[in-house]
Amino acid sequence: MIAHATCRYLRVSPVKVRQVIDLIRGKDVAASQAILTHVTKGSGKCIGKVLHSAISNAKQKGLIEEQLFISKIVADQGPAWKRYRAASFGRAAPIKKRTTHLTIELDLKTQ
Repeated sequence: MIAHATCRYLRVSPVKVRQVIDLIRGKDVAASQAILTHVTKGSGKCIGKVLHSAISNAKQKGLIEEQLFISKIVADQGPAWKRYRAASFGRAAPIKKRTTHLTIELDLKTQ
C-alpha cells in the first residue's frame, strides 16, 4: 500500500456501493476515473471523491498518477440509522437506513 483514503458513514447502502467498486477493483487509476464518470449509479460520485483523495495522498508522497492502480477497495457496513414509518392499523414499520465505510488503497504498478 502506497496511499489510502477512507470515507466513513457514507449514506449509501454497502450493497449498492459494492456494485460499483466491483467495476474498478484492480484497474489503474485513469481507467477507474473514466469508469466512474460514466457509471449511472449514485454511489459513483462518492467513490470518485474518495479515489481522488487517495490519488492526492499519493501525489503528496511524490508519486505520479500513471504509476498507480487500485490494489484494495472495500465497502464495509457501518451503523444503520433506525427509523419508523407509519403502517396500516395504527402500527409502525421499522426502516434501516444503512451506511458504508469505504476504503481505497493504491499501489505501484509492476511492469
